[in-house]
Amino acid sequence: MPTPVVLNVGFYNYVMTDKIVALVSSESAPMRRLVQTMRKSGNLIDATQGRRTKSVIFTTDSAIILSAISQETLAKRLNTGEINVDEE
Repeated sequence: MPTPVVLNVGFYNYVMTDKIVALVSSESAPMRRLVQTMRKSGNLIDATQGRRTKSVIFTTDSAIILSAISQETLAKRLNTGEINVDEE
């Protein structure tokens, strides 16, 4: 069985790369409304550690994950294979 590949979404929180559907900026009004709605319903995984949300990660199992790292940085980590970066 192959070793699962994970993406560090900040603060030692990881997401399985094969489960990621989309990396989206949280700056638009529709994304902010979606996050607010999901936060009220409790169907949200918050990996920001209290920091400002910069990106929203959609997964195949309908989970929505918030990250304090921008979607550009996360995409670059995915493309370069730099997925186990420890920062913060």
